[in-house]
Amino acid sequence: MEQDLMGTETGKKGKETVKPPIASVGVLGWMKQNLFSSPLNTALTLVIGSGLWFTMIPFIKWAFLDACWHPDANCREATGACWSIITSNYKIILFGFYPQHILWRPVSAIALLISLLFISRNRKYWNAYLGYAWIISLFVMGILLRGGIFGLEHVEIETWGGLILTLLLSVFGLTAAYPLGVILALGRQSKMPVIKTFSVFYIELIRGVPLISLLFMSSVVFPLFLPEGVTINGILRAQVAIIIFTAAYIAEVVRGGLQGMNKGQFEAADSIGLNYSQTMRLIILPQALKIVIPPSVSILISAFKDTSLVVIIGLYDLLKTTQTTLSEPKWMGFSAEAYLFIALIYFLCCFFMSNYSRKLERELDTGL
Repeated sequence: MEQDLMGTETGKKGKETVKPPIASVGVLGWMKQNLFSSPLNTALTLVIGSGLWFTMIPFIKWAFLDACWHPDANCREATGACWSIITSNYKIILFGFYPQHILWRPVSAIALLISLLFISRNRKYWNAYLGYAWIISLFVMGILLRGGIFGLEHVEIETWGGLILTLLLSVFGLTAAYPLGVILALGRQSKMPVIKTFSVFYIELIRGVPLISLLFMSSVVFPLFLPEGVTINGILRAQVAIIIFTAAYIAEVVRGGLQGMNKGQFEAADSIGLNYSQTMRLIILPQALKIVIPPSVSILISAFKDTSLVVIIGLYDLLKTTQTTLSEPKWMGFSAEAYLFIALIYFLCCFFMSNYSRKLERELDTGL
């Protein structure tokens, strides 16, 4: 046996074995490499760590250790957070003025919607059966929420609110806005003057006004043009405004993906005899939509958060029901806890969308 300069024994026919230093492996090694690799990184680590220590410790004490959780507790005497505002009013915050004795119906509708979204994350289930499941589930959710048949008590749409209204406006609004945006993007790229002009006019007009303006028009101006005696529910009008607004931004993102395609793709499609519809459906759109996944998801996340703007036209979404709770004298002064709660809900929904987009990018990555 021979011994090298590092003190590692090596056999005549064996391979040399080098033991890494203890400081380069495990937790200590990770900290040295990522947090204390240089004087500057060491200083930044200490400064940020100190900031977190002096901010997180008081927050944890306020939010958990000294917090008041019991629904009947007197928060005025507590030194920490008053989570009693949530435990006492979660029904109103999450479901608005939906009749409390039949809250199992919106709970079942939300559970069904979340289950479908969870199943749809897996691409192996993307088939006709999933499409049928969505169509059937939409009817089931509508029956559960509205009632009036199968012995279910009828519930007016105006009483829908809270989380169920936010999810309806966002999920169905974004689902309808994306294909409309793709159609508008194709229309803007069209060689037909009428279609191209209409698409350009629509996109530029909608992108030039804020969503609040469209919501006001749908709530105040649009009913003036309806025939006498004809009314359209405010939730449906807000839904259409959100779809119209989001589709214009999706169209520009998709157009960027179409313009980024190599002309050789079109020439290859022409060489094998594909027409325009087949070229777009089979070759161009799948590649273009894959390229624009990150900006598309950013727009969808922004649109999801913008659904809170329906509060200005009197719809009781998650934000409005929270404000209604805070207007009660008993809960005045505890807005921080209430807004932290709904902020957590918005964060979880946005995180789900962002996480799914990264998953989809990895699955569709072909290395091109």
